[in-house]
Amino acid sequence: MRARLAAIFLSLMGSLPAHADTPKLAVFDFELLDTSLQGEMSGPRKDEQDRLMRAGDQLRRELAESGKFQLIDIAPVTAAAHGSNLQACGGCDVRYADQIGADLVLTGVVQKVSNLILIMNIYMRDVHTGRVVAAMNADMRGNTDESWTRVTSYLVHDRLLAPNYGMPKPQ
Repeated sequence: MRARLAAIFLSLMGSLPAHADTPKLAVFDFELLDTSLQGEMSGPRKDEQDRLMRAGDQLRRELAESGKFQLIDIAPVTAAAHGSNLQACGGCDVRYADQIGADLVLTGVVQKVSNLILIMNIYMRDVHTGRVVAAMNADMRGNTDESWTRVTSYLVHDRLLAPNYGMPKPQ
């Protein structure tokens, strides 16, 4: 599966318009899917909302620093995106990204199973076709600033920016 996603990602990179040095990427804020008993009983927590924002900022910063993407300002569509469930809105993420001129769109969701078990998921889609070109996730053990920062960094550097991840090396 990883090899297939990497191949799709690489082919997408080659299929972008020739005049584009780097693909234009819209990175939306992370969403939280809280399926924990604590979330059901107490509702949203400020520290988790802050972590969602910091994870999104970290993701944008590290992707911009990589030089592999040209990040697009999402401000014109932020209110609409925040009013939608980007993982279940029937492609509204692609429509919003298209409105601001992006080639690719990246969304993410953190599922909270409990305060000890969380899963960060990142999805990248081609705005022109709507197809998923990369999907990845990592589990966190512990709901702390450090665990969120580390898993975000892992997904960026060891998965998203490493398109040959999981593929055999040429001999």
